[in-house]
Amino acid sequence: MQQNIQPIVKKVVLIGGGHSHAIVMKMFGIKPLTGVRLILITTASETAYSGMLPGHIAGFYSHNECHIDLRPLVNFAQAQLYIDTVVALDLRNNKVLCANGLVVDFDVLSIDIGSTPATISVSGAAEYAIAAKPVSQLLEHWHKLVETVGKNPQEPIRIAIVGGGAGGVELALSMQSRLHRILDETQQPIQNQEIHLFQRGQELMPNYHQSVRHQFQHILTDRGIKLHLGETVCKIAPKTHNEAKEVFEIKCKSGLTVECNKIFWVTQASAPEWLKNAGLGTDEQGFILVEDTLQSQTHPQVFASGDIATMVNHPRPKAGVFAVRQGKPLFENLQGILLGKSLKPYRPQKQYLSLIGTGDKRAISTMGYAYATRGTFILPPHKLLWYYKDWIDRRFMERFRFE
Repeated sequence: MQQNIQPIVKKVVLIGGGHSHAIVMKMFGIKPLTGVRLILITTASETAYSGMLPGHIAGFYSHNECHIDLRPLVNFAQAQLYIDTVVALDLRNNKVLCANGLVVDFDVLSIDIGSTPATISVSGAAEYAIAAKPVSQLLEHWHKLVETVGKNPQEPIRIAIVGGGAGGVELALSMQSRLHRILDETQQPIQNQEIHLFQRGQELMPNYHQSVRHQFQHILTDRGIKLHLGETVCKIAPKTHNEAKEVFEIKCKSGLTVECNKIFWVTQASAPEWLKNAGLGTDEQGFILVEDTLQSQTHPQVFASGDIATMVNHPRPKAGVFAVRQGKPLFENLQGILLGKSLKPYRPQKQYLSLIGTGDKRAISTMGYAYATRGTFILPPHKLLWYYKDWIDRRFMERFRFE
C-alpha cells in the first residue's frame, strides 16, 4: 500500500544551539507544522546553560547537569542536525555556507549563536589568553588546570581574568572557590593561589547599579582577589625564563606588569565578521539589528535572538535572562511567517531579577533595570538565594531532559 508522503514546502534553518533555539525546537516538537523541515546547524552537539556555568566551574554541577544535549532535542523536534561552523551567508539566494563545504538552502533563517569576547586589538591576547567563549574550549582549559592543581597542589598558581563585568566577576569567584577546596583537601595554604582581575573602568560590573558594584567589590577584596581597576591590558607576552610551567606577562597602559600562569579573557562581547559581510544590518559591535518581531531590520526572512541580536527599540544587556524570554515569541513568529500570519511584537521586560552566585553556594539578589542608572534593591549573599537560583536553573534544564 502506497503511503502519502507530505512534500516539504518550507525549510527553516536555525544557526546556533543557544537558549532561544533550544526553546524553539522544544516547542516545534510539541506543535509541529506539516510540510516544514527544521534544520539546526551548530558547532557542537551540546550547549552550556549560562545560568549554571559558574556553578559548574566551582564544582557544584556536573557536565551533564549544566549542558543541553541537542541530539535528543533535535529528534523530538523531528529536525535535522548538522555539526558544522557557518562561515558565510548568501542572502540573495537564501543559502548558508559552512566550513566543511556544506551548503544549506532556507526559506526562513534564525540566528542564535551568542557572542565572543573581543580580543583582536590587544597584542598577544588571541595567542595566549583563553576566551570565555566558546564555552567548550574554556571548560577544556579549566578542567586541565584543575587536574594540574590537584596533582601538584604545592605548586603556586596565578590566574588572571581580563574583564570586570558580571561574567568576569562570577568566573573569578567560581574559580577561586574550586581551587581553594582543592588546597583545603590537600592541606596546602591558600596563599599558593592568586587571582588577578583586570577592569579597564574604575568600577566593576558597569551594567549594574552602583550598590551591586560596591557589594561585589567588597566580596572580591574580602576574599583576597587582587583587583586592578582602571587598568587597560595592552599586551600579553610569554616569559621564556621559566620552562617548568607557562608564565605570561600582562602589560597595562599604565605601566603595570603582572605575571600569571593562565589568562582568561572575558571582555566586551563581539560578533563574527560573516554577519556584517552578509549584508545584514548590524550595530557598531556587529550584532544583528532586529525589530520587535525579532526579524532583521534589513532582511525579513532572517530572525535573530540572544546575545547576537540587538533590539532596535528595546536595547538590553547581553544576558541569558533575555535569551530565555525570547524563545517563545521567536517560535510564535517563526510559525507565523511560515503560515502567512501577522507577526507579534515582543517587548522585553524593563526590570528583571538577577541572582548572581558568589562562588560559595550563596547568591546575591538584585532587581535589574534596562538602564543601570535607575534605582534598585539588593539582597546580600545568602544560601537561601542560592537554593532559589538552583531551583530555577534545574527547572529550566528539566525542559530538555528526554528519557
